[in-house]
Amino acid sequence: MFKTIKNALKTPEVRKRLLYTLVLIIVFRLGCFITVPGVDVVQLEAMRGSNTNGLVGLIDIISGGAFSNFSIFAMSVTPYITASIVIQLLTMIIPSLERLAKEGGEVGRQKVDKYTKALSIVLALIEGIGLYLSYQAQGIFVDSGILSGVLVVTGLMAGTALLMWIGDQITNKGIGNGVSMIIFIGIVSRLPSAVSSIWSLIMTESGFSTTGLLVALAIVIGALILVTAVVFIQQAERRIPVQYAKKVVGRKMMGAQNTYIPLKIAMAGVMPIIFASSFMTFPAMIIQIFDPSIATHTGFWNVIYNFSIATSSSDVALGYTIANAIVYLLLIVGFTFFYIYATFNPAEVSANIKKNGGFIPGIRAGKPTTEYLSSVLTKLTLFGGLFLALIAILPMFMRFTNLNVAFGGTSILIIVGVALETVQQLESQLVMRHYKGFLE
Repeated sequence: MFKTIKNALKTPEVRKRLLYTLVLIIVFRLGCFITVPGVDVVQLEAMRGSNTNGLVGLIDIISGGAFSNFSIFAMSVTPYITASIVIQLLTMIIPSLERLAKEGGEVGRQKVDKYTKALSIVLALIEGIGLYLSYQAQGIFVDSGILSGVLVVTGLMAGTALLMWIGDQITNKGIGNGVSMIIFIGIVSRLPSAVSSIWSLIMTESGFSTTGLLVALAIVIGALILVTAVVFIQQAERRIPVQYAKKVVGRKMMGAQNTYIPLKIAMAGVMPIIFASSFMTFPAMIIQIFDPSIATHTGFWNVIYNFSIATSSSDVALGYTIANAIVYLLLIVGFTFFYIYATFNPAEVSANIKKNGGFIPGIRAGKPTTEYLSSVLTKLTLFGGLFLALIAILPMFMRFTNLNVAFGGTSILIIVGVALETVQQLESQLVMRHYKGFLE
C-alpha cells in the first residue's frame, strides 16, 4: 500500500494528477464556507439549529455543509445531476438525440454534455430563485430588495457553474470521476460530526452510558459489515471465457488463445444510487423552497412532500416510508439497467468476437452469443441493482428503531464506491507505467 503511494508520488504524470485533484478539492471545501452576500449570520445560525434532520440534513451531508452555511456551493451539483437524468432519459425518447449520443463519437458526446450543462444552469436558476424566496420568508437577508435577490441567485448559480467546472477538471486532468468526487468529499467532510454523535451516545451529560456503548458498537459493527459487503459486490465479477481459433499471420501459425470477458456485478458503480437519491428528494426540495411551512400543511402537496422526504426522514408515517422504499428500489434497479446497457452492448461485443474469429465455448457465434451475453448481463445487473437498493433502503426503516444511524446506506455506498473507482483509476495509471498497484 505505502509502496504504491510512493510509486504514485514518484511518477510525474500521476503526481501531477493527484496534486491537481487535491488543489481542486481544497477550492471546493473553501467555497463551502463562503457565504452568499447579504446574509444575516445570526438569523442563519438560528435557522441552522432548527433544520438538522430530514431532507435538509441529507442535502447538507451531500453538499459538505455548504447548504447549512448557505454558501455559494449551497446547491452543490444537484442541478447537474438532475439535468443529467433528464438528458439521458430524453436520449431514450428522442431518436436524433439518441443517434447523437451513440453514433456521434467524441463530437456527439461533447454536444450532449453542452446540452446537459445548459439545462443545469436553467435548473440552477430556478432552484436559486426558490432558495432566495424561501430564505427571504425566514428573514435571513439583511436587505430583501431586488438587487439583493439578483446577487443571491447569481452567487448560487455561479457556485454551481464553478462546481461543474471543478468536476470536469477532476475527470479530465485529475484522478476519479469529478461529480462523484465532489459528492464523496462532501460526505466525508461530515464524518467528524458523525463520530462526535456516536461518542455522545457513550458519554452523555450524566456520564458514561453502557447502553450508549452497546448502541455505538452496534452502529460501528453494522457499518463495517456494510462496507465489507459493498466492497465484495463492487469487486465481484463473472468471467465469460472466450476462445480464438488458430490463424495464419504472415508465414507464422498463431496458436489458439483463451481469454475472458469480465462482467462486474456492480458495473454501474454508484451513479444509480446518486441519480435515484436526487430524483427522490428533488420534489420535496422544490416544494419546501416555495413553501417553507409545507410540513405543517395538509393536502396534495403535503402528501408529495412527505413521500419524497421519507428517503431521509423518520418524521413521516410508516406508509410513506414503505411507498418511498418501493419507488426508490425500482429507480435504483432501473438506473442500474440503464447505465449497464448504455456502456455494454451485447450485440456489439458478440459481433467483435465473431469478427476476430472467437467464440464462447458451448455457444454458437452470432445471435446465440448475443442472447447468452444479454441473459448473463441481465441476471448480474438485477442482482447488483437489488443489492444496492437493499443497502440503501434498510437504514430508512432503522430510523424507526432506537438506533441513531448517523450515516445511511446511501452515504456508505457512495463513499465506498467512489473510493474503489478512484483507487482502480489510480491503479490503471500505475500499471501503464509498470508499477504494481493497490489491488496487487
